[in-house]
Amino acid sequence: MIAIISYLLREVQVQLSTLPPEPVIPSKKPFKVELVGGKRYSWCTCGHSKKQPFCDGSHKTKAQGLFPLRFVPEKDATVWLCGCKHTNNPPYCDGTHKQDFIVSAPLHEHTDS
Repeated sequence: MIAIISYLLREVQVQLSTLPPEPVIPSKKPFKVELVGGKRYSWCTCGHSKKQPFCDGSHKTKAQGLFPLRFVPEKDATVWLCGCKHTNNPPYCDGTHKQDFIVSAPLHEHTDS
């Protein structure tokens, strides 16, 4: 019985340690973007990209386990893409940046390293 419990605890620890990292907050406001219908975009989900709101590949070294959200709009449109990376309607802003946990959180500062 103890061996089974020990095994289960190891399994839980492995699962917890392999969760993807939380995104950093590059902006507390959305990005107004002109999208072209039929064009593929990669929205940054990690917050580390220097090309916000789009991915520049920074997740490969700074947020392994997070990946960009790829999407293709059906038609040309002006939209607001999420800057805080906590929207419930990715990649679009849903107003989450107005909630206390975002308002009180620090902004991510880019470094050259």
